[in-house]
Amino acid sequence: MIRIRKYGLVLTLLLVAVGQTVAQPKEGSKMLNIAMRYLDVPYVAHTLEGNEPEELVVNCDEVDCTTLVEYVLAESLCPTQPNGDISESTFGEYLQRIRYRNGEIRGYESRLHYIAEWINNGVKQGFIEDVTEARSPETQKLQLSYMSDHPQLYSALANHPERVAVIRQIEQALSGYSFHYVSKETLPIHGFSWIQNGDIIAITTNIQGLDVAHLGIAIYVEGKLSLLHASSSEKKVVVSKVALKQMLASNSRWTGIRVLRMKEQTSR
Repeated sequence: MIRIRKYGLVLTLLLVAVGQTVAQPKEGSKMLNIAMRYLDVPYVAHTLEGNEPEELVVNCDEVDCTTLVEYVLAESLCPTQPNGDISESTFGEYLQRIRYRNGEIRGYESRLHYIAEWINNGVKQGFIEDVTEARSPETQKLQLSYMSDHPQLYSALANHPERVAVIRQIEQALSGYSFHYVSKETLPIHGFSWIQNGDIIAITTNIQGLDVAHLGIAIYVEGKLSLLHASSSEKKVVVSKVALKQMLASNSRWTGIRVLRMKEQTSR
């Protein structure tokens, strides 16, 4: 079952944001073209919670940093119909594959809560590639425990010790593996030539038990690598006012980035 609230707001397609000149999307940046339509959509946390039994929720009127990227990725993967529209059923199918382990909804625990597993699932299913794995020699070891250490922060876990036990097993299975990333000290303000407009940026963190603290979409503004993201402080989807390098430097809990890229689908 799909519960949908989609495009209830007038979505703005802009090439100018917060007074800055935004780089024209390069060839292949379908992700960025679609992400731009979400500018000014309100930031709202926990739109997937209170969902009992677990079902596929589509709410493009209110997004957080993760759901924004999921909706943009799902729409980008969809083939465009002759009239320019996409199939809602195909959108839902891709979203389910993006959000749930092996694309199967089997309760709250089947949702890909940790971005490390979200990435692994996307790579396995062939719709994203881990660009940093091929490009950056820097690595960091996964040590996941945040959800099982803080079940009171999650409404679906607070009074369900059996779910916490399953989440702990998932965390243990993921922990110990290393992933490639770019540390914030080595990331140039102008980015790297191999980071493209429309790439997914996952900001890594030193918060104990967590791997990624924030998600967004890469966008070059006046030659500087910046971030289009759902901002909890600005309460809406924005293009960052400062370069990504400066964003990372301003937050002691952020350690660097992982870069992911959508893979075009030739067949379904």
